[in-house]
Amino acid sequence: MTDHVTTAMVLAAGLGTRMRPLTDTMPKPLVPLNGKPLLDHVLDRLAVGGIKRAVVNVHHFADQIEAHLASRVKPAITISDERGQLLDTGGGVVKALPLLGRAPFLIHNSDSVWIDGVGSNIARLATAFEPKRMDSLLLLALGAASLGYDGHGDFVMAQDGLLERRGERREAPFVFTGVSIAHPRLFENAPKGRFSLNVLWDRAIERKRLFGVRLDGMWMHVGTPQSVDEAERWIARAASA
Repeated sequence: MTDHVTTAMVLAAGLGTRMRPLTDTMPKPLVPLNGKPLLDHVLDRLAVGGIKRAVVNVHHFADQIEAHLASRVKPAITISDERGQLLDTGGGVVKALPLLGRAPFLIHNSDSVWIDGVGSNIARLATAFEPKRMDSLLLLALGAASLGYDGHGDFVMAQDGLLERRGERREAPFVFTGVSIAHPRLFENAPKGRFSLNVLWDRAIERKRLFGVRLDGMWMHVGTPQSVDEAERWIARAASA
């Protein structure tokens, strides 16, 4: 168990091409879900989970995101500017490392949406992170029980949480929710420029230092305009239950 994680990296720089035509005039993180931008759903959840400071990277319609966040107080916001070059998930975090500090930190996609079960999944993830044996801890959901997910799964998880890729298997039960905790050592000798976090996760798998925790609640894969509508219906049903 680690001291409570208080800093997060929110990945908000992507082009959101699958969300078109909504992203023709706005960045994906500002697409509304139940009348509130996806980014605010994320930041509100982080605040409830004990995150005090969030570094948000920007590229696509960066000015809109900066203007939207200008008055945000909880969590406190720092901008990581990627206007010059879109760096993907791994490269974006590497660029922001000087802003994130030396302690383990949360990484959160700006479009990850779920309905919590009992308590905060963010807090559960932070409590479960063990820096002595983990380079990264991923929040995972059962693909078969998730809204809008039609893939074959990402990971197989052992009883102790150790992760393996789906590999040659036809199916894997767990899908990545877009949320993880990383120790800064995960980024030692990272590639330069644009690259995916998957590169570093594969290294961690080889060292048996990539672990997972199952999400308590219902995860929603919000990647298209249709999936936004479906998620709103799910949230409405959960609120009336």
